[in-house]
Amino acid sequence: MKLAFLGLGVMGFPMAGHLLKSDEAVCVFNRNPERSQDWMNAFGLEDGASRAMSIEEACQDVDMIFTCVGNDNDLREVMLGDKGVLASVKAGALICDHTTSSAALAREIHEQAKQKNIAFLDAPVSGGQKGAQDGKLSIMVGGSIEAYERVLPKLQCYGKTIERIGESGTGQLAKMVNQICIAGVLEGLSEALFFGQKLGLDLEKVLSVISGGAAQSWQMDNRAHTMLRNEFDFGFAVDWMRKDLAFVIEEAERAGIELELVKNVDGYYSSVQKAGGGRWDTSSLITRLHAQENKK
Repeated sequence: MKLAFLGLGVMGFPMAGHLLKSDEAVCVFNRNPERSQDWMNAFGLEDGASRAMSIEEACQDVDMIFTCVGNDNDLREVMLGDKGVLASVKAGALICDHTTSSAALAREIHEQAKQKNIAFLDAPVSGGQKGAQDGKLSIMVGGSIEAYERVLPKLQCYGKTIERIGESGTGQLAKMVNQICIAGVLEGLSEALFFGQKLGLDLEKVLSVISGGAAQSWQMDNRAHTMLRNEFDFGFAVDWMRKDLAFVIEEAERAGIELELVKNVDGYYSSVQKAGGGRWDTSSLITRLHAQENKK
């Protein structure tokens, strides 16, 4: 089976590598060709590895196309452009998109793909760069059962928890649920650690106790200690979280749902951006509290 993977960011780079190691022929494309060359340097010794200089070349005679790009504008260009995926791929192919996008765009692409006898799945992921590298991502899939069952063996190359949520767009809606949870947990963790710091507690001891109880979370296990050390130059960027929360707010407003916490945390992240932290990890939410304290 011939596969293509478009988009070699911090997530797509290792995901494409996992596909290749599953004994498939994988052609990669990235708008920055240097990134494609980096991938070839990392995985090119494997049989079946190749890179393309255009989307059109990458999609030539392939059976499945996997994409993981930045935002709605990027995805629209890659999928619906004059020389994009839908203009280049053969009928009967399957497209699995791992971009976190709006549900509306996922449905739009699905409808256009359907008209060309091409299956389309929206399949955003969670688990961060480490999850992608370790092949342990959570994958939320929207689209037909037939397409899901067809692509599932490939998703298992880099997914630990994989679930078809429902029809087109529901994968993106599930990812929004995921991002709401993360936003709330990180704000709670930020306030908790700040509270402990101000009261002079030994937070290493505190964390060793509470991480074994009901307060435990992935964010506590993987981010609390770096938050205490004021380390944020890694992980999932604030800019990307704000992009995701904008999708949540838009979808909620469309449905007449009031999400006060989401709007508040989105505003807090805006403050982090204004302080120069747009590329910091989302755990940098705690810096807002320290900044407020320093102004007193």
